[in-house]
Amino acid sequence: MSKVDFNNEIIDEIKNFISANNNKKLKETLKDIHYADIAELIDNLNIDEATYLIKLLKSDTTADALAEIDDEKREKILKNLSAKEIAEELTELDTDDAVDIISELPEERKERVISQIEDDKHIEDIRELLNYDENTAGGLMAKELVKVNENLSVLKCLNEMRSQAENVTRVHSIYVVDGKNKLKGRLSLKDLITANSKAKVKDIFIPNVDYVYVNEENEEVARKMSKYDLEAIPVINSKKELLGRITIDDIVDVIKEEAEKDYQLAAGISNDVEPDDNILNLVKARLPWLFLGLLGGLGSVFILEKFELIMEKPELRNLFFYTPLIAAMAGNVGVQSSAIIVQGLANNALKGSLFNRLIKEIGLSLINGLALAFILVLAGKLFDQNLIVSLTIGGSMILVIIVAALVGTFVPILLDKRGIDPAIATGPFITTCNDILGIFLFFYIAKFALGF
Repeated sequence: MSKVDFNNEIIDEIKNFISANNNKKLKETLKDIHYADIAELIDNLNIDEATYLIKLLKSDTTADALAEIDDEKREKILKNLSAKEIAEELTELDTDDAVDIISELPEERKERVISQIEDDKHIEDIRELLNYDENTAGGLMAKELVKVNENLSVLKCLNEMRSQAENVTRVHSIYVVDGKNKLKGRLSLKDLITANSKAKVKDIFIPNVDYVYVNEENEEVARKMSKYDLEAIPVINSKKELLGRITIDDIVDVIKEEAEKDYQLAAGISNDVEPDDNILNLVKARLPWLFLGLLGGLGSVFILEKFELIMEKPELRNLFFYTPLIAAMAGNVGVQSSAIIVQGLANNALKGSLFNRLIKEIGLSLINGLALAFILVLAGKLFDQNLIVSLTIGGSMILVIIVAALVGTFVPILLDKRGIDPAIATGPFITTCNDILGIFLFFYIAKFALGF
């Protein structure tokens, strides 16, 4: 398949062909184009134009493109296709991609589409995969794979592989099973090719094979595949029966989706939303965190109200002017600490005891705090600020930084232990908490040190 970049000029030309019903030109222009480029083109067309294109081109071209496009746009396109047309697209797809598409349909229409698929085995596999939670290995796996019985001879094994490989887009591994379909290991192509044709598979297969259980969470699957640099991994049930395989392209999608979700949580957006979503969905996603920020701001106001008498003392009035700086430092330090911990939790790289991490964070925060406090005292001297006041502000900031770092470190860990996504701790939640805590500590330490 050839690859092409669809610039605005080419897209406009294709739109004109569609408007003029110039099917011949459309087919010539899009002949042998890679499905990923077709998907990109569809994303630049309106729903009617995209539907026209999918109905015009052959399913072996449009099926993979349909699986690649944005979920919301695909849903709208599917509404314009008949049950038979959708079934023709699904027939060309691996079972995992077919299930992703069919699961978006209403229940009644789902059955009509399945009834239009002619391949009974494809139907059976689709129905099986629909039973699994989409966030588990079962929801990610495809049924298409190459497996051979351990008792086959090398010659018969090669013949079996040839017949199965016709239905598999990419052969990453050859799995070995026993008579009860239990996973025994994998075959090396080199060992297979160099072995005596009369030798048995059980004499040459590799028993060590990584696998995941069908009910494992997709994030755990991604972690295993990333850790061992796997292009594919077999999926088994509790009886160790081979059910299917998960390929790297599906794991890339999982990682991408998880990264997008964490990014939105860190930005204070609670739901999975897109820029083109309607205003109501965007409001629902953003307003709760803005409300939290409002409460945090009110909390800071109430704390500051208790110290308003400071404004009447000229030698202490400067304390109020440092409030935004202290709040900002507390929020920034908390976000830095929580971001490192969340990343460690996501990569399963958080090692060692909590006590050692506590000591490390205190040491790191103390060094950062001392460096920043020194700069703050120097700045105070340049502006002829009272040295005692400058030292008090600097000392307060050191303590605020230490406390903010500890909060940023342990809140994600506690959330993770409670089964809550720790990415929440890198957003407005941790910033707001540390803002309030920072202002509270700043004024009470200043009150203790300066005696007002």
